[in-house]
Amino acid sequence: MIYLSFVVPCYNSQDYMERCINTLMPDSKDVEIIIVNDGSTDKTAEIAEKYCRQYPETVRLINQKNGGHGSAVNTGLANAKGLYFKVVDSDDWLDTEGLKKILEKIKDWHQHHTTVDLVVCNYIYDHLFENRSRTMSFGNVFKENEILSWNDIGRFTPSQYIIMHAAMFRTEVIRKSGVVLPEHTFYVDNIFVHQPLCFSQNVCYFNIDLYHYFIGREDQSVNETVMMKRIDQQIRVNKIILDRVVSPEERNAPKKLRKYLVRFLSIMTSISDVHLLMINDAEAMAKRKDLWQTIKQKDKKLYRKLRYRTTAGLTYLPLGAIGNWISYHGYKIVKSVYQFN
Repeated sequence: MIYLSFVVPCYNSQDYMERCINTLMPDSKDVEIIIVNDGSTDKTAEIAEKYCRQYPETVRLINQKNGGHGSAVNTGLANAKGLYFKVVDSDDWLDTEGLKKILEKIKDWHQHHTTVDLVVCNYIYDHLFENRSRTMSFGNVFKENEILSWNDIGRFTPSQYIIMHAAMFRTEVIRKSGVVLPEHTFYVDNIFVHQPLCFSQNVCYFNIDLYHYFIGREDQSVNETVMMKRIDQQIRVNKIILDRVVSPEERNAPKKLRKYLVRFLSIMTSISDVHLLMINDAEAMAKRKDLWQTIKQKDKKLYRKLRYRTTAGLTYLPLGAIGNWISYHGYKIVKSVYQFN
């Protein structure tokens, strides 16, 4: 029985992928590691093949033409055999002792015919080069080690979001959600974790610092300069999540989950809006206007909520240059506090 499928998307990952893969190795054969080589031109495939030879019952390599992170995740999901599914980026890593504890719990659930759709753990913003880190936990939202419905959860704070690093879905739930990530597009992990949420009937939270999210490479997708260069991709993901939020599935989600889904859209819109402000040319301002008009056309009530009542509203103040200044510097303060890039 394979309890957990790890998918490791790799593109020119030779310098750090071994650190990642080594932390996914269990003491048993209950886990599979699917390395998706997304058209690398360095020694990524060679390193992956070494692991396949050493651990033939655990590690698989899939080579494909370059399609981007989303394409690699799609490939991994299509080939996964595990009861649960988790994406681990090749420059990140897991806490091995924490992983053992979660695997034991998954085995116990399976043996007792207990179905849990979503597992949430803590993750760490790990600024390795700067020797500092920040842990994001969810103890105020979920009761530890208890299987909860969405009606049982508490309130998320402005800094708390179930991003890909925190989530481990039952594989069947992800497939049921129908999520297919766009190719050659960054930031699609937001879609991957958002879309299956309303297909999850319950959730269990473990207060374990499981996922180390490496921050610090200059070419990293969350680097501020890189994000501004890829603003069109950010907006594309933003609009896909907007379409999900106005879909029948998410409109009819349990009340607390629905509130969270709108907040998720709010923070996505805030990020798009602030980076367009930072670019601050005529084209960026036109894209900013188009984004808000698109939201208004999709749902006027949702537009008003995002515009005036949620996080995104703080980035679209109707005060001209003054409002833009407040939005920009507010973002800088939040960034310095939560250290997310």
